[in-house]
Amino acid sequence: MKNILIIIGTIVLILVLAGVGAYYGFRQLTNSVVNPIQAANSDMKTQVAAVLHPTPTILPDPVTIVNEVKVLARLETIQYSVEKVVTAETGQEILGELFGDRLLLIAHGVVIAGVDLSDLSRDDISISDGVVQVDLPDPEIFVATLDNQKSSVYDRETGLFRKGDPDLETLARQAAEQEIYQAAVEDGILQQANDNAEIFIERLLDDLGYEDVIFAPYIPLAIPTPTLIPES
Repeated sequence: MKNILIIIGTIVLILVLAGVGAYYGFRQLTNSVVNPIQAANSDMKTQVAAVLHPTPTILPDPVTIVNEVKVLARLETIQYSVEKVVTAETGQEILGELFGDRLLLIAHGVVIAGVDLSDLSRDDISISDGVVQVDLPDPEIFVATLDNQKSSVYDRETGLFRKGDPDLETLARQAAEQEIYQAAVEDGILQQANDNAEIFIERLLDDLGYEDVIFAPYIPLAIPTPTLIPES
């Protein structure tokens, strides 16, 4: 009886060990089959993503044409950083949800103003009894442009039966530039540009030994309001 139990125990142990070996063998076989499939699927996903969302390739023309070279004597005296929110829309009059197109542009812009010293002539400077009288050119805005890296479309809604207007964002950006220009003018950028220019010129003349400097008063001209792009 004892020998029979030993034999049965031995057989059970062999079956257990065989089962464990078979299990690990099956796992190795499964991994050897499944892992290449998973890797292939991953590669396929990468290739599909590359097709659906390709990385843009920029190929600049090696030929550069310089159309004009101009000598400048601009004294930039102030810079504004302006943010505007512009809504551009079309087809909103009737059934806008079906045929309309609307976008919201968050626009960041830069406005730089100063004085163009190339307009300063000998008649604009006079010296009498050690006093220097200066009639500076009127201040002007040199740059009023968007910062494209910071400006972006925040939201866009297109009607169910309408394709997005490819020119709508361009129109919105043009209107944003006009708005940024107008905002800086209304905030007094030209007056500040003139005041800063006077401070700079006065310090320069003081270094040259002229302590008394008088500037002709700056009379602001009427700045026309830019015509904004009408809605369709």
